[in-house]
Amino acid sequence: MSFFARGSRNQRTFRPKKSAPSGNKQGMQLKRHIDATLGSGNLREAVRLPIGEDLNEWLAVNTVDFFNQVNILYGTLMEFCTPATCPTMSAGPKYEYRWADGVKIKRPIEVSAPKYVEYLMDWIEAQLDDENIFPQKLGAPFPSNFRDVVKTIFKRLFRVYAHIYHSHFQVIMKLQEEAHLNTCFKHFTLFTLEFRLIDRAELAPLSELIDPIILGREL
Repeated sequence: MSFFARGSRNQRTFRPKKSAPSGNKQGMQLKRHIDATLGSGNLREAVRLPIGEDLNEWLAVNTVDFFNQVNILYGTLMEFCTPATCPTMSAGPKYEYRWADGVKIKRPIEVSAPKYVEYLMDWIEAQLDDENIFPQKLGAPFPSNFRDVVKTIFKRLFRVYAHIYHSHFQVIMKLQEEAHLNTCFKHFTLFTLEFRLIDRAELAPLSELIDPIILGREL
């Protein structure tokens, strides 16, 4: 299925972007559909499963896209999000996130926000590169736990958004990136709601932003 591959490193991107290579017809068609619907400005339409398309394929292509979006957004903040400024991965005073991947780090540990994001992006890349989870060959089956893996990826990507909004929004405004951040987050939120990828309790740190999206109001 090979719908993503490493691209060139962008200095404002936390990790090398992944994209759909031209060799995968289905993946490229889905990517073009995403770009076309996003270009129309209708984010609610953009997240819907295209008629006749496989749900897992749709989840996979979008997972790569959202991974890239968060990479770029966080990349603009790397000089401001440091172990000194953000000694814990938090989303305001009520929410703190600890890292565990169940393999190398089995018990949750407290780490700085940049270290958490580093661990997270390494972990997501490992999932995307694992052909047993994200099949590389066209027509290869997805594993039975694929949706669970995708849900964990989205849950953890949400935590990066939560940290950005709670800890770095003033910097985002100074960089004049708030409109882009809001659009990316709205797209991300609509997709997670459409496919029920994140439990509502996990969304609580940004409920003031998410509730208007659910009600159809713009950020």
